[in-house]
Amino acid sequence: MPNLPAAFLDALNQQFPADFASADPDDLQNFGRDWTRVFLPAPSLIVFPRTTDEVSRVLALANTHGVAVVPSGGRTGLAAGAVAKDGEVVLSLSRMRRMDPVDVSGGTVRVQAGAITEVVHQHAAEHDLTWPVDFASKGSSQVGGNIATNAGGVKVIRYGLTRQWVLGLEVVLADGRVLELGGALEKNNTGVDLRQLFIGSEGILGVITEATLKLTRNPGKLDVLLFAVTDLAGVLRLFREVRKAPLVPMAYEFFTDVCLRRLLKHRALRAPFAEPSSHYVLLEVERGDGLEDWIAGLFERDLIQDGVLAQSPQEAAELWSLREGISESLSATGMPHKNDISLPVAALESFASQLDAVFAARYPGWEIAVFGHVGDGNLHINVMKPDDMEKAAFLAHAKEADRALFELVCAHKGSISAEHGIGLLKKAALPYTRSADEIAIMRGIKAVLDPRGILNPGKIFD
Repeated sequence: MPNLPAAFLDALNQQFPADFASADPDDLQNFGRDWTRVFLPAPSLIVFPRTTDEVSRVLALANTHGVAVVPSGGRTGLAAGAVAKDGEVVLSLSRMRRMDPVDVSGGTVRVQAGAITEVVHQHAAEHDLTWPVDFASKGSSQVGGNIATNAGGVKVIRYGLTRQWVLGLEVVLADGRVLELGGALEKNNTGVDLRQLFIGSEGILGVITEATLKLTRNPGKLDVLLFAVTDLAGVLRLFREVRKAPLVPMAYEFFTDVCLRRLLKHRALRAPFAEPSSHYVLLEVERGDGLEDWIAGLFERDLIQDGVLAQSPQEAAELWSLREGISESLSATGMPHKNDISLPVAALESFASQLDAVFAARYPGWEIAVFGHVGDGNLHINVMKPDDMEKAAFLAHAKEADRALFELVCAHKGSISAEHGIGLLKKAALPYTRSADEIAIMRGIKAVLDPRGILNPGKIFD
């Protein structure tokens, strides 16, 4: 391992258990990457702490010897925020999965950062409570990563982002100092809320090791519906109807026929309707009176081409699988160039009306798979690599074409990254969303908390 100082390795061997570190080639490949496949993983070493104390001691050691460290959770990100490509040490939180008993009266639970999102859901469900951060990767994503990226997901329209559901954090700084921020307090008006610095900071300021999560009651019985509509404008018209209806929407998701075709090619699922459509909307609502009459009104006013209401939990799961399986299917059936953008909901229609022109000019005849969380203004745009085009040429073309897309996003006061962060992939595009003064302040915060620049170097900015 020539990239690491001998003194660092000697200290590591002397101060930590024998199974603390691994240089096994399979571990290096596995833990050195996330869901992106743009950069080749090339870490020097993987370390597996079990406690905050071990995280503190290994970071202090790395800081002393100037060793770069990449914090690693479930590695489900799509911006290369957890990629180690330059000989860094990967600090995996995968062994830190303790979950304390649920505090039912306070509606909280304390967990280590490596706790799996879906397992936290199950833990809270025993008390009819939930941590309402939910997305397709919940079976492998980890709480620390969710917090470090301020994850969004499919229930933001109802519950908001991860930020809203974190009361307290335990964070280890680059030099090994441990901060306990917030605890289980609902109210704590004592100056700058340092906890918020670390939520969404992608591991460049500190390593989250534990969190006190805010819980809420499980929703009542849910109805899941799937509608076929003519175009993206139809998706937005239907959304306005949902907002006016006597319904409590939990999720409002959409996807295009391109997404559905790729999904059905990859997985043995049934097509939802006899006749294909251009766009589909998946709606989940808390059960209430008048739903069937409301659906009938949509047909009468030609707001939908077809629709289905799940009649059982199994049918509801099948409808959700049409949405949640998309990202995996796109990667399994081709090479997507992904963009994760957001717009003010009020600007979506204007943006959508100009989006086709951007596609036609930059990607003539190419396959574009679009899906997302319309309820919170988030669109996932996936340009699929043509089969006869080399990877390098495709990525170069896509990067060039991104400029037109980002200029359109900027003109509508949107964001070039809604929920996946900046990582390595979006650094050059950050000025489309954040001002020079904002970026300078971010750099200043980084310099105070990590003066040697060892934590997740090269992510967000150089």
